[in-house]
Amino acid sequence: MKIGILKTGHPPAELQPLVGDYAAVFARLLDGHDFEFVSWNVMEQDYPDAITDADGWLITGSRHGAYENHPWIPPLEDFIREIYADGRPLVGVCFGHQIIAQALGGKVEKFEAGWSVGNTDYVIDGKTYALNAWHQDQVTALPKDATVVGASDFCAYAALAYGDRIWTIQPHPEYESDFISGLIDTRGKGVVPDPLLSAAKARLDVPNNNPDMGDHIAAFFKKERP
Repeated sequence: MKIGILKTGHPPAELQPLVGDYAAVFARLLDGHDFEFVSWNVMEQDYPDAITDADGWLITGSRHGAYENHPWIPPLEDFIREIYADGRPLVGVCFGHQIIAQALGGKVEKFEAGWSVGNTDYVIDGKTYALNAWHQDQVTALPKDATVVGASDFCAYAALAYGDRIWTIQPHPEYESDFISGLIDTRGKGVVPDPLLSAAKARLDVPNNNPDMGDHIAAFFKKERP
């Protein structure tokens, strides 16, 4: 099965030697499931020719807001709607979660309660997962076709399903603790309140459930569909 990764951002330059680009990060998360990966830098106006270029699609995180005025966002929203109409499986993570909701009629905003960063407990599809968060934006109004399948104490719409066609998640199962530590140093200081950064640092050694979530996402891609 070929998975098309739509890259909507890049890791900080200081961290790229550690993790590579976001396509590499997700390839590691989904390793062992017999997927083939191909990627496009949509933030640089690099788009697939058609939704048939992959069997399933994944949209990554980004430092940008889904509601910001960038020339690459409207074409991405159009592509999301094409995928949804076609029925190929689509997964969105963080920004991907948000832009899919926005493209299908939901709303994304800077959350009035601020940031969520670091190892956080989520109940998703009836199970508790410890996953790393790094976001201030949230989905604040649901698209009509979305069903809430995951939440945390801070994020009410942390995972959404659109039938068996789309599955999205706000936290980052692709982020390990070393990457969160790097984000604290490169993108957190002076932006995220210091008490939140300190709390995230204190939880860097807490185990996460990234492999379990990787398996969950892989099962979604492989699910038999009409």
